[in-house]
Amino acid sequence: MSPTLGVTIKRLSRDTESEFVRIHCDATGNGWCQCVAWWVPTWDCWGDRTAAQNIELRQKLFRDGVHDGYFVHADGALAGWVQAWKRDAFAKLSAQFGVTSDDDAWMIGCVLILPALRGRGVAGQALALVVDDLRLRGARSIDAFPKRGAGDASELWNGPESTYAQLGFAIVRDDAKRPLLRLTL
Repeated sequence: MSPTLGVTIKRLSRDTESEFVRIHCDATGNGWCQCVAWWVPTWDCWGDRTAAQNIELRQKLFRDGVHDGYFVHADGALAGWVQAWKRDAFAKLSAQFGVTSDDDAWMIGCVLILPALRGRGVAGQALALVVDDLRLRGARSIDAFPKRGAGDASELWNGPESTYAQLGFAIVRDDAKRPLLRLTL
């Protein structure tokens, strides 16, 4: 069994945008997406977007003051990223999952743990810390949209369903491929 890692989180802010670039780059295998999948209006042509288009959208979000997540550190080193933001900001997400508007609802859109640290409990520890911080920020509920079933790690970009279940998230809308989970605070 691997030793327990000291996991901490830090909110993305104007002062930490350079850290976002360090985790979302080609060296980590995460340079293309820029964690903008939920920010584009539809899934149509998502796979045809270029890294430059996604970087441009991410920079626009930064200019607009959108700092939509948390950096994950394990034993002081950058280990990953969790996207978390007010759910109503994502029209595509609302349409896909049929959720009604709620100003106090937040969402976890992406959970990225660097490959060397996967399977060591980092995601679970980080998500528990994110839930605690969202509670402090006034969230009354948090939605998550994990991919269900076996697959490679690239398919788990929303985080593993089992981790959410351990944190108390319940199935709100069951689906064979991508259930809607919610934690009511």
